[in-house]
Amino acid sequence: MRTVDIITKKRDGLPLETEEINWFIEQVTLGAIPDYQIAAWLMAVYLRGMERREIIDLTLAMARSGDILDLSDTLAYSIDKHSSGGVGDKTTLVVLPLVAACGVPVAKMSGRGLGFSGGTLDKLEAIPGFNVQIAGERFKAQARSIGLVLAGQSARLAPADGILYSLRDVTGTVPSLPLIASSIMSKKIAAGAQGVVLDVKVGRGAFMPTLDAARDLAQIMVNIGKDAGRDVIAVISDMNQPLGSAVGNALEVMEAVKTLRGEFTGDFLEHCLNIAGYMLKLAGRCERYLDAAETRSVLLQAFKDGSAFAKFREMVIAQDGDVSVVDEPSRLSQARVIVPYYAPLSGYISMAAAELIAQAAFELGAGRATKADQIDLAVGLEVHVKVGDYVEKGQLLVTIHANDPNKLDACMAHLQRAFAFSETPVERLPLFYDVIES
Repeated sequence: MRTVDIITKKRDGLPLETEEINWFIEQVTLGAIPDYQIAAWLMAVYLRGMERREIIDLTLAMARSGDILDLSDTLAYSIDKHSSGGVGDKTTLVVLPLVAACGVPVAKMSGRGLGFSGGTLDKLEAIPGFNVQIAGERFKAQARSIGLVLAGQSARLAPADGILYSLRDVTGTVPSLPLIASSIMSKKIAAGAQGVVLDVKVGRGAFMPTLDAARDLAQIMVNIGKDAGRDVIAVISDMNQPLGSAVGNALEVMEAVKTLRGEFTGDFLEHCLNIAGYMLKLAGRCERYLDAAETRSVLLQAFKDGSAFAKFREMVIAQDGDVSVVDEPSRLSQARVIVPYYAPLSGYISMAAAELIAQAAFELGAGRATKADQIDLAVGLEVHVKVGDYVEKGQLLVTIHANDPNKLDACMAHLQRAFAFSETPVERLPLFYDVIES
């Protein structure tokens, strides 16, 4: 086979054969295809798209390009979750121990964040000593012993995807739905997942700006799961405003811990209950957890009796973290400068723009522009209002946590554009828009 023939075929809108896709991904992984030809192929896919069979072929080829984690000797049913990313999305920190506390073990690999805020691993590293480098037999042993492990992805997990993604980011091909879907699902399959709950965000602070685009992406990933013999549920959730209150790594850990301890309610708790419920539904194979009301009752009990929080503590201890900061979240990293941001006028909140709030946190150092950047784990924002709330002029909207006073002006500039006010009542935003199941 020749790379140029595969590029030309896709350029002309023709479907690639399974053997052609397998060969291309194999050669990419070996480093045998130059970047300019990979980039040309990516652009051809972006412009011409892929058929359903091509997408599953691409996904499986990328999954098989490196190690395949086999958890069959450890877990009776391996359940995973994935979020397409959002502002204030610390869901994994609550959902995983919650599900594990309900008797469903979870062994998950997560990544770091690139953008406005950190990823799950960055948040966990706000806990002093927490070790995200859990692999091999230790990974499996922890899953068996306490039923919960949350660690970093191996460099050998779908390495072809890493190569393609690094070029997608600089060639304008990131928005391709086949490439997005295969990237996400290849890593889930390689990580040994039998069931996956996908949280596809839509809105101003999400990668998918419209509901139609989010549905298309969700459907493609559900189709991949079905074709690969996996159980998949995709939920489409709102990301026009931050999820919960905290935006920033240590602040998000604090909010997650307090939620596990039953101290917080609101949209973040409801979001976690829904995602955990779908995970239990998959793990129960629609039998034990078929009834949504019964499932919700089981999950709420895990909060009330302290078992969800206890499971989180177990994980922190098992992964060498300082559990004292979990018991006393105020001991997490604290920013040196705390500044209030007040409502400039009275009215109903008609906009709390997630992307502008995220940019405000980024200005403080809460995220990274490149993989080499260092995140300031202590900085971030606490957003005290939601769309639909009524506020008086001078009421506290946001608490800013900063370490560098020189960064406050840039942060404030984004916050001044993030909020809008209405004289008449404003409808609250929904948490979820749709559910697609395999």
